[in-house]
Amino acid sequence: MSEENKEILKINNLDITFRTTAGPVHAIRGVDIDLFKGETVAIVGESGSGKSVTMKAAMGILASNATVTNGTIEFSYHHADGSPETVDILTKNKKWIRRHINGKRIAMVFQDPMTSLDPTMTIGKQIMEGMIWHFKTPKKEAWDKAVSLLKEVGIEDAEKRMKNYPHQLSGGMRQRVVIAIALACNPDLLICDEPTTALDVTIQAKIIELIRRVQKERGISVIYITHDLGVVAKVADYVNVMYAGKIVEKGKIDEIFYDPKHPYTWGLLSAMPDLDTDDERLYTIPGSPPNLLHEKAGDAFAPRNRYALEIDDKADPPMFQVTDTHYAATWLLDPRAPKVEMPKELADRLKRMKKEASDYGRE
Repeated sequence: MSEENKEILKINNLDITFRTTAGPVHAIRGVDIDLFKGETVAIVGESGSGKSVTMKAAMGILASNATVTNGTIEFSYHHADGSPETVDILTKNKKWIRRHINGKRIAMVFQDPMTSLDPTMTIGKQIMEGMIWHFKTPKKEAWDKAVSLLKEVGIEDAEKRMKNYPHQLSGGMRQRVVIAIALACNPDLLICDEPTTALDVTIQAKIIELIRRVQKERGISVIYITHDLGVVAKVADYVNVMYAGKIVEKGKIDEIFYDPKHPYTWGLLSAMPDLDTDDERLYTIPGSPPNLLHEKAGDAFAPRNRYALEIDDKADPPMFQVTDTHYAATWLLDPRAPKVEMPKELADRLKRMKKEASDYGRE
């Protein structure tokens, strides 16, 4: 298999349960995700759908009350001498993961840069730390590399900024520093957990552009965790839509954006702000995500789904194949189900979006 087509992360049938004082919470229910070298995969869904938990499992940084009850997380990488290796991260202890995976081969950009930076350490020290710990890089060399990383992520006056503390920087600059720290050890995989949530819109666009540029230059793979489908449209090759700890629809970006099949995906796309719509009010998906303390039979989305069928209350839908790359878990795709089209307003909006995209030519 060529380097380009090499699968670097394969999450297979992952199940995670949390022990809580109220009882066990079955938070992740049979998740499958595939990521190939150089690709960008987005995981989308409302808060609490299990996006961050899934990726924390891949990083080996799950909370102590979490138990992986099933599944494998296979990560493929190369040693310094070029020899390939594939490991199941779930079989490794924390010490091994910290030494060989965290920061070195898989790095994470968290959503709030203020809480992910150490307020008592200078910016420079925090960027150098990983290089010195993982590679025993001499201090002078680590300093020079940290300065060039700050320049790479677009921070001016890098030498001066190395001596600053996090509170002396703006939110956008702090997020750039977090990205610099994540890139310090040349990871194969960058996980971006809502990397633009705490930032204003103009800075958001710059951070997204920065991550795209760095990915292109370095040829790394990226996983985006977000609830913002506008971000997804700009960055992703493939999209996984998550609801209540399961992936309910997955496919290429154009399939999910212009031909979605799951009513939950319809809801997420309808909830995106749109200046050209005739509706005066912003659409919201009715109801709330389910409480996973009390698992119910059937499809977890059924109580919020205005297209729900009788079978939705009895049995969880399997993944139906739409195309070779597009799958959705909804009984509406069963040949016996009544024919249901997506809401007309959404269909019109997607048509407009598609036309705009072709007019501007997606980069």
